[in-house]
Amino acid sequence: MKYRVGLAIAILCLPLLLSGCDAMGALGINWHGLLAQFITFGILLGLLILVGYRPITRMLDERSQRIKEGMEQAEFIKQETARTEQMVQEHLAEARKQGQDVIAQAEQIGDRLKEEARQQAKLDAEAIVARARSEMRAENEQAIAELRQEFVELAIQAAQKVINRALDKEAHRQLIEETLKESGDLRKGV
Repeated sequence: MKYRVGLAIAILCLPLLLSGCDAMGALGINWHGLLAQFITFGILLGLLILVGYRPITRMLDERSQRIKEGMEQAEFIKQETARTEQMVQEHLAEARKQGQDVIAQAEQIGDRLKEEARQQAKLDAEAIVARARSEMRAENEQAIAELRQEFVELAIQAAQKVINRALDKEAHRQLIEETLKESGDLRKGV
């Protein structure tokens, strides 16, 4: 670009230099002054290009490079953010699934514990019923034994009063018990 500007200036100045001094003098243009101004302008233009244009373009290039890097960094951060967000969503979905699995397992364990508690309660109830039946049977047998004992005693007392003499209590007791046993066997047989 700088060469184009210099070439354009040289092309504009060339016809003026080639034309005679007379034409320029008639116009009131000082040929030597004009040439000195062109040379001064060229030197000034060269200095500005060296001192100003190159550092400014370098600074603008660096700035555009920083902007480009910033845009690339922003795009990278945007992609990383999207990827991180996707990972978070995947972790949340996995955590939800694990939570649902834990809840399902807890429900299964709860159902199993309920069933075990029911079975244990049923076994306990059956044991209590069996024990109650056993106790009732034992109490029934004890009541029957006591009743037989009282009956034997009453029978002996009645026999003593009837005979009015003391009988051998043990012999009568065995006799009455054998009679009661026989009467019990007769009932069972019927």
